[in-house]
Amino acid sequence: MAKKKDAVKVTCPHCQAKLTVDPDLQAVIAHDPPPVRRTTEDLGAAFKNLQGASARREEAFKESLKSEQTRGQVLDRKLQEAVKKAKDAPDPGPRPIDLD
Repeated sequence: MAKKKDAVKVTCPHCQAKLTVDPDLQAVIAHDPPPVRRTTEDLGAAFKNLQGASARREEAFKESLKSEQTRGQVLDRKLQEAVKKAKDAPDPGPRPIDLD
């Protein structure tokens, strides 16, 4: 009878997760997630990043609000230009389907 091989424990070089691999099944049978890494080293820097993100969100909101307020005027002007262009265009003539 073949000797059963023990599971192999491997550490992912990219994310440092720990995987347990069964060589007989050739599959991962257990996974331990990698340790959580901090994105900032001190609390002050994290707080400044959050304040900056809040200011950017507020600015983006104000900009979208301003564009929505003038959206009706922009659409009206586009419609007027399209009507003017349609009036100035020569008559397209009969459609090919009407000639049958």
